[in-house]
Amino acid sequence: MLGAAVAGALDPATVANGPVVCPFRLLTGLPCPGCGLTRSWVFAVHGDLDASLAAHPFGPPLLGLTLVLAGVLLARRVAGRAGPNLDRLVRHPLTVVVLVGWLGWAVWRLVAAL
Repeated sequence: MLGAAVAGALDPATVANGPVVCPFRLLTGLPCPGCGLTRSWVFAVHGDLDASLAAHPFGPPLLGLTLVLAGVLLARRVAGRAGPNLDRLVRHPLTVVVLVGWLGWAVWRLVAAL
């Protein structure tokens, strides 16, 4: 939730031309699996879905999932109930498919950058 709030506070024009802060990319010149997520979130929060998907195609879905999960956690806390079972969520087949897709995309992007 804090990440979305920070993304909303950042100016998309500044972020689009901002410095590279990824240690892996600074050391190797190659993108890591998460490179572009910050820019993607900033563009998504400001309503520019095309730029968000161009920065990182997994950014908007990850932002949505993060906000939904934060909302569920907050609602359960307010109701005095325990939080969701994250272990079950992590082991869900859809989560595995998304992670494999993300890593496959990251490898493809890495090879394309060589």
